[in-house]
Amino acid sequence: MSRVYNFSAGPAVLPVEVLQEAADEMLDYRGTGMSVMEMSHRSKAFDNIIKEAEADLRKLMNIPDNYKVLFLQGGASQQFAMIPMNFMKNRKAGYILTGQWAKKAFSEAKIFGEAVELASSADKTFTYIPDCSDLPITDDMDYVYICENNTIYGTKYHTLPNTKGKLLIADQSSCFLSEPVDVTKYGMIYAGVQKNVGPAGTVIAIIREDLITDDVLPGTPTMLKYKTQADNDSLYNTPPCYGIYICGKVFKWLLKTGGLEERKKINEAKAKILYDFLDQSKMFKGTVEKESRSIMNVPFVTGDKDLDAKFVAEAKAAGFENLKGHRTVGGMRASIYNAMPTEGVVALVDFMKKFEAENTK
Repeated sequence: MSRVYNFSAGPAVLPVEVLQEAADEMLDYRGTGMSVMEMSHRSKAFDNIIKEAEADLRKLMNIPDNYKVLFLQGGASQQFAMIPMNFMKNRKAGYILTGQWAKKAFSEAKIFGEAVELASSADKTFTYIPDCSDLPITDDMDYVYICENNTIYGTKYHTLPNTKGKLLIADQSSCFLSEPVDVTKYGMIYAGVQKNVGPAGTVIAIIREDLITDDVLPGTPTMLKYKTQADNDSLYNTPPCYGIYICGKVFKWLLKTGGLEERKKINEAKAKILYDFLDQSKMFKGTVEKESRSIMNVPFVTGDKDLDAKFVAEAKAAGFENLKGHRTVGGMRASIYNAMPTEGVVALVDFMKKFEAENTK
């Protein structure tokens, strides 16, 4: 069996080296006689796995000592509720709407208090990032929330919002570890790992420690308090052990291959190959305004739904998987996360050139 080029938005491609290591350790993890899938989260072996993973992540991102790293369950979507439960002290927060996931977080926050729409790009189907230099932020807002990279629509904040001193909370699910980040600019960063880092089912949250308190909204379940998770080093109950184990291996792969500075160069170069083709193609067009483009998710269309469908079908037959766009927008989307090799993007562009030549009258 040969591996395909997997352009899925998530669960997504993982480094082959990581998968091979995990396969080698599947039946016997380092002399324990069992898989990580089978071992107790209270065991010495797993304690080493989770501590090493955290240490490597701190090194990769240069995470300051006054930030807590948590490995959580529930997917990124559970954070939509956990964030207001833990941080909406004044029952008011600002949200910038740049796509479906920001909208879902916004809707969830409304359950707990007054969620204010500070800016939106809905007027142009979320194909750009709005100007966030002078937002209508009020003193009684507890935080400002963004989805930093919009997986479905292929947009990315290249300048963070001016939060006027308020906490910035960012969903980085589809850009996490794709480039260096100044963690100190955020009160909290979180990411579902199934795009750039590991298998579905694990969430990484990086939270400034002074924000983690018992002062949460009344009725917040014990499991959904960040303090519960922080006080127990992510081991209050059984965590997603295998997911954390794979994340740890990906962290080591990133460190070994030059860290996030080098990863940014590689990712920008990959994205340029695809965007340069889209900008000159007579058939395929990118859907995002140039200054808002993501280097992780690249949506594009032909302008003809039947031709889009033909392209997706023929691409799949040629070994290019998961190029169909999200069901809410149609078209195509190539997600080119960290583990997508440059040759995969080159091969896709070559296929697109061939398809264009064969289907141009």
